[in-house]
Amino acid sequence: MSTITGIRQAASDRDDLAEDGGSSIYERLRDDIIHGRVKANERLKVAELASRMGTSTNPVREALQQLRGEGFVIMTPNRGARVRPIDEEFVRDICEIEVLIEPALTRWFVGIVTKGEIEELERVQAEIESLNFENEMRHSQLDLQFHRLMYDRHYNRHAVDLWVRHRQILGAISRQFTTSVKRQKDVIQEHKDLLGCLQQHDPDAAAAAIARHVSGSGAHIIEHMRARRYRAHGADEK
Repeated sequence: MSTITGIRQAASDRDDLAEDGGSSIYERLRDDIIHGRVKANERLKVAELASRMGTSTNPVREALQQLRGEGFVIMTPNRGARVRPIDEEFVRDICEIEVLIEPALTRWFVGIVTKGEIEELERVQAEIESLNFENEMRHSQLDLQFHRLMYDRHYNRHAVDLWVRHRQILGAISRQFTTSVKRQKDVIQEHKDLLGCLQQHDPDAAAAAIARHVSGSGAHIIEHMRARRYRAHGADEK
């Protein structure tokens, strides 16, 4: 089965990263790259993509340029576009960016947070703790709600939009793995630590707490990816 055929046939298998029917060429390609439906280093031919997706070549070229800017696609002169491997280095790069963005967004939020917003964060956190990871999808929704309460009012929409895209990417990758019991406990504690900093209106401590939270989540994903690679390498040697 060719790469592009795989993109078309996998359309019904997408999750909430891109809604079927209304998703753009960019979203469809990004989703399939993240989920491995197009393989690492596969060539992405503009004419073939346009034909398979029933569009002209211009939207495909624009999508590839956007994916290039986000690191999903590598373009080489005279060789066209190919898929960047979604590996540990890719996750590391995203997390390093998030360790810069999220503390800045959080620090700003501390300066404008209201009592009502803190109470709403506490309510969402209580629901997260009550759920206790029994439903991973519901946990993800609540976790997103928790962080959106802090970031959605920020004036820098470019930074917030980048956070959203990175959140979608890391969420799609992490759903391939089971969250360890240790990481589950750490996530809940990290949220509690952050809430404590918000209640004390301490921007420096809040920024440090969110940085630990982002780093911990990234390390957990990378650990799973590395273990999967080692297992695959061991199987190849047998």
